[in-house]
Amino acid sequence: MTPETTSNNNATKATRAVATLGTEPFQEANEKVRELLAHADTVEIQQAHAQRYLGCAMPAGKRLEIHGTPGNDLACYLDGGSIEVFGNAQDQVGNTMNYGEVVVHGRCGDAAGYGMRGGTIFVRDGCGWRVGVHMKEYEEHRPAIVIGGDAGSFLGEYQAGGVIVLMGHAGAYLGTGMHGGVMYLAHPLAESAVPAGLVQEPLDADDLAVLQPLLDGYAQHFAGERSLPDIPASDYMKLRPASSRPYSSMYAR
Repeated sequence: MTPETTSNNNATKATRAVATLGTEPFQEANEKVRELLAHADTVEIQQAHAQRYLGCAMPAGKRLEIHGTPGNDLACYLDGGSIEVFGNAQDQVGNTMNYGEVVVHGRCGDAAGYGMRGGTIFVRDGCGWRVGVHMKEYEEHRPAIVIGGDAGSFLGEYQAGGVIVLMGHAGAYLGTGMHGGVMYLAHPLAESAVPAGLVQEPLDADDLAVLQPLLDGYAQHFAGERSLPDIPASDYMKLRPASSRPYSSMYAR
């Protein structure tokens, strides 16, 4: 648990530490990680076994490298930090995160990016249900979730802002209640399957300026780990709300 240190201009500062969690309860595990982050910029976590709340509210300049399977609410309220998971992640990754980056070298469970307000989540493989639910844009922040595989049902449910990129196939009830933001789909919907209140259309130059860097980021994070879909950014389709109030006809007058 002792941090590694480096010396710079006669001032010694811890830059990296290692924590082995094993079956340690989540409260004790998080306390251990927080203590190390107080002195180190990067904490490598070995043998993560479903401990919840790792990286909660972690600020900019701090980084976790997690080997194993972190538990629910990884990176909740993340506030600028960086988290990389070398394995799968469970539910609610990036719950209400403000800013920062999460990279998952595997798949994630349900409700990743719930209420997400900023930052980026990259998932190499597929995801569970209700990913991106209630995503929103906050001030200058525009959150993004990039999913390399298939998505479960209700992707982008009630999405109010931000960007979802799906390289695989969407599950049922895509974009239910979506009223803001945008999805970029590598596998477009049949026109008969486009949900009421939403529009599917080709990308324009502004879309490509958003999508291409996200695809490039995905390729850099997961280089050599899986084959990218052979679909150029220009062949994706955009799914967006038909208007700023796409469901107004359903409201009581």
